Amino acid sequence: MKILVVNGPNLNFLGIREKAVYGDQNYDYLIKSIEDKAKEVGADVECYQSNHEGAIIDKLQEAYFNGTDAIVINPGAYTHYSYAIHDALKSLEKIYKIEIHISDINARESFRANSVTAPACDEQIVGHGLAGYLEAIDHAVDHLKS
Repeated sequence: MKILVVNGPNLNFLGIREKAVYGDQNYDYLIKSIEDKAKEVGADVECYQSNHEGAIIDKLQEAYFNGTDAIVINPGAYTHYSYAIHDALKSLEKIYKIEIHISDINARESFRANSVTAPACDEQIVGHGLAGYLEAIDHAVDHLKS
């Protein structure tokens, strides 16, 4: 099974940006954790990060053609206003999609509680830290096996 993990703006700054919110672990640590999880569950996982909305949309559209079975996406700030990413996700009807957020977006500034991308996904995981990515992979694998 093939899983694409997409990270949006500023997630490459994990361990640098707002440590009280996002923790001390850096982006390389996250990628290594995801790769280890992929080996554990027998999945082929590709990780992708971009600070550019169009590049994220291009990657999502690529998933339509390359046999991707599931997408785990943290759209970052695009969560709150990118109808373009929403539309790209929505068009991937046969791909299982999970939106992930490291922090609990519902317990932060009021603007963060609104996700325009979540309705285009099958589920959402928030506030579980970096472990939320691993949880999302487990959910995707369970869904794909059922």
